[in-house]
Amino acid sequence: MHWIVLFVVGLIVGIVAKLLMPGNDPGGFIITALLGIAGMFLGDWLARVLNIPVKGDLGGFIAGVVGAVILLFLYRLASSRR
Repeated sequence: MHWIVLFVVGLIVGIVAKLLMPGNDPGGFIITALLGIAGMFLGDWLARVLNIPVKGDLGGFIAGVVGAVILLFLYRLASSRR
């Protein structure tokens, strides 16, 4: 059950990140979810490294969106060079 929740929350985080960074994205539903899930891990890691307290579900969601925006930016850089 944990994996399903992680996928759904990751998909929501990925969608929010794509809404914050409009433009053409080379990727669909699965890429959005993977960026969101990876963004959640990156955001949590960055918050711990920078000593930013992330409390509650909303703080984790915001950290995930920040991480997903960073990964989406890097993904667009990598895919535009092809």
